[in-house]
Amino acid sequence: MPDEVTREAYSHEVSSAGFWPGDGGTDFPAFYSYAYPAPRRFAEAQPTPKEAYFDQSLGEFLLPYEAVRKSSEPETTLMAFLESTYRAAADLGGWDRKALECPLGEPRRPRPLNGESLQGSTE
Repeated sequence: MPDEVTREAYSHEVSSAGFWPGDGGTDFPAFYSYAYPAPRRFAEAQPTPKEAYFDQSLGEFLLPYEAVRKSSEPETTLMAFLESTYRAAADLGGWDRKALECPLGEPRRPRPLNGESLQGSTE
């Protein structure tokens, strides 16, 4: 990734999440979530679901893929992890959540920008 992109991405507080297939820090596939800069007491936050935890050596929260795969509601399980770790970063970091957040959208349908309507648009 170009250095300019990294500098811009980390020029403000950020909550980042993704999937890691394993190796290089974990011996298992897992979803991860971290904040930069990590707010005080971020590592002490209690994420959900119960299988999620903070890995001190990686400096991020992990949710093993197996926990999601075996869940009776995998999407709900993963969203609980993502929301709880974001909430920990935003609340502990004192972020202006009202300015940052928007309602969840519908899959494969872009949200309108600046209050614009999607009615009449071609998809």
